[in-house]
This record gives sequence, structure tokens and C-alpha cells, in this order.
Amino acid sequence: MKRTTIYLEPELEVLLKLEMLRQKRPMAELVREAVFAYVTREPRRVPPGGGAFASGQADTAERVDDVLAESGFGAGPGLSSTTPRKRKTSNRPKKKT
Repeated sequence: MKRTTIYLEPELEVLLKLEMLRQKRPMAELVREAVFAYVTREPRRVPPGGGAFASGQADTAERVDDVLAESGFGAGPGLSSTTPRKRKTSNRPKKKT
């Protein structure tokens, strides 16, 4: 478990201490139980459109330029889906392995 600090209004602290005495359970246990009940009260929803376009490919993001070139996306005058494109370099830092 990870230790954390929470701030309670004085009235809420009194109520929590009374509940702790009533149930004869540690305050931390009651807080964990209440937080768990709060964060799991509703099922998590998938964002709109999430999972709607399953390609069956796990590496699409890594092959984005190739996928777009194969589809002809962005091909304008003088370009075709078979025209090789220069791969853009990312400004993101490289992952440490």
C-alpha cells in the first residue's frame, strides 16, 4: 500500500471518528473502503468512438506514414499512393530501454 495524506473538514473528521468507534475499525480502512466505493460506483465508459475502428493491427501508430501512403491519404497533384514519402522525425525524447 501507498501512504497518502488527505485533508478533511473538521465536521467530516468528527463523523469519521464516530464511525470508526462505532464499527471498531481503523480510520484508514474506512477511508480506503469509502474511496473504493466512490471510484467504482459507475462502470467506466469508453470515450466516444473508442474501439469503433478495430483494425486488428497492433503497430498501426508505429507505421502511420506507411498506412496513410497505402490508403492514398493526402495524395495531391504530383503525388500518388505509391510515391515514397519522407518520414518526419519526432521532437519527442526517445524512450529509455
